[in-house]
Amino acid sequence: MLRIRLQRTGNKNNPTYRIVVADKRNAAKGKFNEIIGHYLPTREPTVFECDTERAAHWMALGAVPTDTMARLLSNSGVKGLEKYIERYAKQKKKNPSEEEIAAAAPAPEPAPEAPAEAPAEEVKEEAPAPEEKPAEEAPKEDAKEEDDKKEGDA
Repeated sequence: MLRIRLQRTGNKNNPTYRIVVADKRNAAKGKFNEIIGHYLPTREPTVFECDTERAAHWMALGAVPTDTMARLLSNSGVKGLEKYIERYAKQKKKNPSEEEIAAAAPAPEPAPEAPAEAPAEEVKEEAPAPEEKPAEEAPKEDAKEEDDKKEGDA
């Protein structure tokens, strides 16, 4: 698969790039089919020269521009490269605002109406509830039932 990409040349801390058409599998500084321009980002103003006719020719043959090349070409006036430009993923905020949380959360269902409470003057203290039977009695009844079942089976 052919790619239209940047190939770095130049010195340390002074990058210059060739715009090349190369096979995707080739090394970044490896073989290429054609040089179609150059990009000098450290010049003031930046220099971007590309033969757009040759770029269109290679794209018609199936070459795909990289994300950076698609952005540079679209800035220079070439149209129809939006499908090659990737959107950057937005990072989640560490402390989202309450509005964003409310928008992301599903709408709560309305709560059923509660009966009106009695005024504070009429509220009477309730007597403490009687204590329940000790838990020991219940297992005894269960043991009796189990003994009855065993006798009935025998």
